Amino acid sequence: MDLQQELNKTGGFKNLELLAKQVVEGFIAGMHKSPFHGFSAEFAEHKIYNPGESTRHIDWKLYAKTDRLYTKRYDEETNLRCHIILDNSRSMHYPESAGTSIDNLNKIAFSALASASMMHILKKQRDAVGLSIYSDTYDFYSPEKGSERHHQMLLHKLSDAVVSKSETKTTETYRYLHQIAEKIYRRSLIFVFTDMFQTSEEDEKLFEALRHLKHNKHEVVLFHVFDKEKEQSFNFNNIPTRFIDVETGDHINLYADNIKENYEKSVKEYFTDLKLRCGQYRIKYVEADINAGFNSILTTYMIERQKFI
Repeated sequence: MDLQQELNKTGGFKNLELLAKQVVEGFIAGMHKSPFHGFSAEFAEHKIYNPGESTRHIDWKLYAKTDRLYTKRYDEETNLRCHIILDNSRSMHYPESAGTSIDNLNKIAFSALASASMMHILKKQRDAVGLSIYSDTYDFYSPEKGSERHHQMLLHKLSDAVVSKSETKTTETYRYLHQIAEKIYRRSLIFVFTDMFQTSEEDEKLFEALRHLKHNKHEVVLFHVFDKEKEQSFNFNNIPTRFIDVETGDHINLYADNIKENYEKSVKEYFTDLKLRCGQYRIKYVEADINAGFNSILTTYMIERQKFI
């Protein structure tokens, strides 16, 4: 059964765990053609060998098959603490016309499924994961744990986020990131899913908060979630249309083609500035187009995990 059939059967994200498992299985199958070849089939039982480590636990049989060095892992090992931060502001529910079709996800549904997919790998790797969700308030926080009960509770919270939308139109992302940063004590790999919608006056405050997340030697990955076709390329029918800012409620009536060129130029400059600022503060920036699937998300996770442990 494919993802779309499962979504139709369950009526949405009621079985998020199964959907995440299928996303990961599709990703692992594709890894056979990637630089991770050989790592895929054994990813729950092995980790990359780092020069300087003891050679005692190298799996030489796997080396013979893959020409890459891996060491065996053991049940009691926990190599990683990961914390996922999910922006559930009103703008993350764009496009409002989108449902839970795997080919028609809005930003919050995409982010929830991407998060659940990373959690599935973390569970297989026996690593600890925590979760924070914010909207107009700091909605949910749970520290990093690795138990099955904890995993199920986080999946339930992610499912709830998809169907719960903030009534308040403004979200002070930087405020909640500061609060989250104060709660994460032990060194962790932190993933932030957000569409980066804030006023220009809030840009500096947001990057101060992202820098705060890096305290205690945390590593931060920013997944910039957006609808590339609409929010970056501005591909709308050229008919009189009212465009409404879902964060502020402001609106403007216009023909799309009249501003398309200037809009694309401004957005390109904004995206470039985001990348430069993230690079300046040693924050990993990843574009996360909701129409492009989950491979870039999971590939980033795998690469950052190997660098982190």
